[in-house]
Amino acid sequence: MKDTLKPGQAATISFEVPEEKTVPHLYPEAPEFRAMPTVFATGFMVGLMEWTCLKVLQPHLDAGEGSLGVHIDVSHAAATVPGQTVTVEAECTKVQGRRVSFHVKAHDGIDVIGEGTHERMVVPWNRFVSRVNEKAQRAGVAAIELLEGRT
Repeated sequence: MKDTLKPGQAATISFEVPEEKTVPHLYPEAPEFRAMPTVFATGFMVGLMEWTCLKVLQPHLDAGEGSLGVHIDVSHAAATVPGQTVTVEAECTKVQGRRVSFHVKAHDGIDVIGEGTHERMVVPWNRFVSRVNEKAQRAGVAAIELLEGRT
């Protein structure tokens, strides 16, 4: 990772919530989720927060590097319906070696819907994929591949 990443650097993503990002679609196999209201799912909100943190990190990664989410501590305080736009702001708060901390906040134009902290670890993709494939072999499942163009 380049030494250009500093606390205070930030990114914002705005995303119009489609019905496919609501609770019944989170795990369609789960009847408990299918029975819930069609509001923006916490799991998808967390993914949007991670995506925004990735936007902060991207310009500071070296070739062959990526990052993995290693900790998340966020609230989900208000419901958002399909058609509303969620805006997530992520700000780097700390860089400690390869571990990067963020403050994240999501708003739907009416309410703050979620807020908290997220941590990511910068890793060399080849090493990560190698370890995952060793685990896949021990588990007797298919290996994963490293897609070209990943950073």
